[in-house]
Amino acid sequence: MKHLLRLNKYLYKYKWYLLLGTLFTIISNIFVIIPAQLVRISIDFVVESFTYYQVFGDGQLAEMARSGFLKFVLVFGVLILIMALLRGFFLFLIRQTVIIMSRLIEYDLKNDIFEHYQKLPLSFYRKNSTGDLMARITEDVSKVRMYLGPALMYGINLLVLFPLVIGYMLTVNVELTIYSLLPLPILSISIYFVNNMINERSEKIQRSLSGLSTFVQEAFSGIRVLKAFVREDDSANDFTKASEDYKEKSISLTMVQSLFFPLIMALIGISTILTVYIGGIQVMEGRIGYGVIAEFILYVNMLTWPVTSLGWVTSIIQRAAASQARINEFLDEENPMISSHALNDHIAGNIEVRNVSFVYPDSGIKALENVSFTINSGESLAIIGTTGSGKSTIANLLLRMYDPTEGEIWIDGRNINEYDISSLRKQIGYVPQDVFLFSDTIESNIAFGLDEIEKDKIEKAAKDADVYQNIIEFQNGFETKLGERGVTLSGGQKQRVSIARAIAKEPSILLLDDCLSAVDTKTENAILNALKDIMTKRTSIIISHRVSSAKLADKIIVLDDGRLVEQGTHEVLMAQKGTYAELYEKQTSANELVDE
Repeated sequence: MKHLLRLNKYLYKYKWYLLLGTLFTIISNIFVIIPAQLVRISIDFVVESFTYYQVFGDGQLAEMARSGFLKFVLVFGVLILIMALLRGFFLFLIRQTVIIMSRLIEYDLKNDIFEHYQKLPLSFYRKNSTGDLMARITEDVSKVRMYLGPALMYGINLLVLFPLVIGYMLTVNVELTIYSLLPLPILSISIYFVNNMINERSEKIQRSLSGLSTFVQEAFSGIRVLKAFVREDDSANDFTKASEDYKEKSISLTMVQSLFFPLIMALIGISTILTVYIGGIQVMEGRIGYGVIAEFILYVNMLTWPVTSLGWVTSIIQRAAASQARINEFLDEENPMISSHALNDHIAGNIEVRNVSFVYPDSGIKALENVSFTINSGESLAIIGTTGSGKSTIANLLLRMYDPTEGEIWIDGRNINEYDISSLRKQIGYVPQDVFLFSDTIESNIAFGLDEIEKDKIEKAAKDADVYQNIIEFQNGFETKLGERGVTLSGGQKQRVSIARAIAKEPSILLLDDCLSAVDTKTENAILNALKDIMTKRTSIIISHRVSSAKLADKIIVLDDGRLVEQGTHEVLMAQKGTYAELYEKQTSANELVDE
């Protein structure tokens, strides 16, 4: 239960729902006990009245007795009906308090988890899968809600009903109470074990269903490859095997579930038989009336569901505790990326990287070693290097997705750690290597970094990114809805929309992380020429493995295996005949061969 203690703050927040729910539970259970007593009194009255009725025979007195008898029975019937209606009303109020409380806590918990997720660093997302993150905010929270809702509601009902009913039963007849309740502990223990079996098999089914869903999603996502390699039959056979596994697990669960209600009915039947048998002996001995037997049978039925639910509630609490432990694991994750001074100053764009080294914390790979360079405000820098040379790592460090393992980064004469992270990132226009567009309109995607949609800025950004003409040719223009991850657009169009998104926010620093890899040389030149005016007004960093992307830059640095091996202008580096010149010659030759 220690993991569930984290939920106490939510229970305290909604304490009035819980207190009112408890009060309504007590009142509803009072209206459960009273009808049983009315049934006992009415049955005893009927039995005694019938005896006296026989004495009167068929005369006028018999008619009067009969009339009084029917009126008495009618009054008791109406009272029992009123008690049932009142109990139903308070059961409604219980659900309107306890269950609504659980939904409100579920809402708060999901929001708290999601908000915490967004505060965690990029390293957290590199070591945890998206599926696991989603499972904890959906399935695990749902299991916790079952504890806060149904389990809590039935638990309170059990704690209230048991003392009331058993206490009253003991005041009526101790011996009959003991015999009538004898099977109930066995029922509760049996239900506990059956529930555990159900839960265990349900979890296996969930895992099987998850695997089946993943298989189907992958098959549909990769349908082009499946068809190209003519693997449809193999895919169908694999799906049949996965479905067979799901079917067998489902049948196995159904077999266990089929034990549930017969077990309950059998033990209730035994309890009823014991009540009638022991009660019958006591009636014959003249110790109790007939009504007591009926009253006790009603009490046994009242206690059956709470006792049955005890095993079910215990199982829910166990699952909730396991789920909350998983949730707590992520909630306890701390973000090491903190701002020392929370500066919100405007950034001019002077950048100085001092002896920076970086090792990825999740993999231990050394991405950078003792890298130093400077960029003045308004200048452009090209970072050139082959795959794995550490180019994108510099982008991550400038955005403070990570902090350097060694060395420092300074912006406008202040350590980057002094800036408020949100303020810093708002002033950097970032175009990632792996383009991500949301399932929304093109306009909303370009305006993603703006506080409000400004059509003039959006259109200008689209023109600067050389994608405006493509957009207006669509039937709905800027209102065109993109599919998942922007599948409506070609690779080059997606990258240009991503560039437009970065430009639209008018950043102080423009950071292009190999964003032209999916466009041809002609389109690349068109985009770079369009960006020429934009780059003169702000600090620009172009990260690329293509040397052609570096021609607009004021300064070029060359990375190789995490080390800075060359820096200077295009002319200086070509004259040195080093790594840059070698890359330039190889790529130029390759382009000439392609053109031919």
